[in-house]
Amino acid sequence: MASERDEHRDGTGTRVRGPEDAESGPRGGAAEGTLDPKVAAAVAAAEAAGPSAGGTVRVDSWIWAVRLVKTRSVGATACRGGHVKVNGERVKPAYSLRVGDEVRVRHEGRERVVVVKRLIRKRVGPPVATQCYVDNSPPPPPREAVAPVALRDRGTGRPTKRDRRELERLRALNSLKDRPGGH
Repeated sequence: MASERDEHRDGTGTRVRGPEDAESGPRGGAAEGTLDPKVAAAVAAAEAAGPSAGGTVRVDSWIWAVRLVKTRSVGATACRGGHVKVNGERVKPAYSLRVGDEVRVRHEGRERVVVVKRLIRKRVGPPVATQCYVDNSPPPPPREAVAPVALRDRGTGRPTKRDRRELERLRALNSLKDRPGGH
């Protein structure tokens, strides 16, 4: 049973639930029912700190809050540099996001494509952040098989002539791999 704080009576005497309980009722989404209780509580707290129903959030603030970028200033710089698009258009850092917008962020050599599911203003942990968007990003590129890097143990002294030749052989393999047409 909801508390008096969570519901009120309209003019006809019918009980009406508050906006924060809209998804936790019997018709709540399937994803919320399977969440860990701690994650569900954190999602509720993040939504409570977010905008009211129908509100908006700055795009630079949102991409930082859901952990798509490391700092808010990096998010703002990415927006100014044209690396953030909302619904296919480049946007400024103060652009107002709404639920359902598609956000494309090109950051650190990878493009992330997400659809806004929840609007939050405060930065949250990774399990909560993933509940705020639907990730439609292409899979990350496979990590290239790189020849072993020539690292020596600390304190082993100067390399011997044999060690030096092995290091040079490894460096030659890496330089061949970096050349166009190299295998």
